[in-house]
Amino acid sequence: MPKVGMGSLRRQQLIDATIQVVAEVGLKGATISLISKRAGMSSGIISHYFGSKHALIEASVQYLLSQLKISDSPDTPYDRLMKIVDLNFSDVQQADASTKTWLSFWGQSMHDPELYRLQEINKRRLVSNLRYSFKQLLDPKTAYDAAEVTAALIDGFWLRCALSRANHEKFNQAKEYCKKYINEVLEQHTLP
Repeated sequence: MPKVGMGSLRRQQLIDATIQVVAEVGLKGATISLISKRAGMSSGIISHYFGSKHALIEASVQYLLSQLKISDSPDTPYDRLMKIVDLNFSDVQQADASTKTWLSFWGQSMHDPELYRLQEINKRRLVSNLRYSFKQLLDPKTAYDAAEVTAALIDGFWLRCALSRANHEKFNQAKEYCKKYINEVLEQHTLP
């Protein structure tokens, strides 16, 4: 009889193994055999828990996306904006395996409708969360623009750091640039 909680533990082990294997060989090279070997499990376990390699890849991306969710609600809209930036430049998002997996995912999402759907959800969620906080501090038009620009800055700086294999210091500098932009917008346009 299986132990209680073993299924969720094994699922997470497979997701972790997938992220590591994708970081090493890319999405195309990440075979069921490599993933299961990295996890120390049989190949059939992937089908048992996920149904297919594709479903495991999706679950791995969803895991990375879940690391971007705000778990504790900040007290103010400003604190929420800072938290969003912090999450996007967190240690998990800077880790070599995560950056390589994100880059592989983004490249493959151009050719895979389900991965593209996940990317669109991620993009919309980021802008929506930013807009929600900005709208409490700025007029609607400025809030809309500030959310779009902040999202682009976050994605752009993160991508630049990931592609250049930047160190922790460079990621932190990029995070500070994003926060600086937010502060400048708020100083210029804060509602009376």
